[in-house]
Amino acid sequence: QVQLVESGGGLVQTGGSLSLSCAASGSVLSVASMGWFRQAPGKERDLVASITSAHDTDYNGSVKGRFTISRDNDKNTILLQMNSLKSEDTGIYYCNAWISAEFGGRAMLKNYWGQGTQVTVSS
Repeated sequence: QVQLVESGGGLVQTGGSLSLSCAASGSVLSVASMGWFRQAPGKERDLVASITSAHDTDYNGSVKGRFTISRDNDKNTILLQMNSLKSEDTGIYYCNAWISAEFGGRAMLKNYWGQGTQVTVSS
C-alpha cells in the first residue's frame, strides 16, 4: 500500500511564509513527478508546483518567484516553501505523485493524492 503523508500548513498573515512537505511511503519502487495542487473554496483544484525526478520544475504563474518546490529522491519527499503569501493563496493543498509500486509481484504506475492540508492567509 502506498501513502502520501503531508505536513505543514496552517494560518499565517499576508506576507508571511509557510512550508509544506510530502513523503511517499509504502511499497514504493520509484517516484516520477510529484507536486502540489491547491483548491480554494468554490473553485477547481489547480496545479501549484511540480517537480520531476530530474528536478525539473513547473509553477503556476501566480506563485512564480514566491514559491519554491524541492525534492529529495532518496527519501521520496518534496518540500514547498511558500513566501510572500497572499490571501488568494488560501485553500486546501494536496500532494500528488505518480508512483510505481509493487502489487502482487508486479510493478504498476499509479497516481496518488494526499489527504490535503489547509493553508489560510489572513489579511
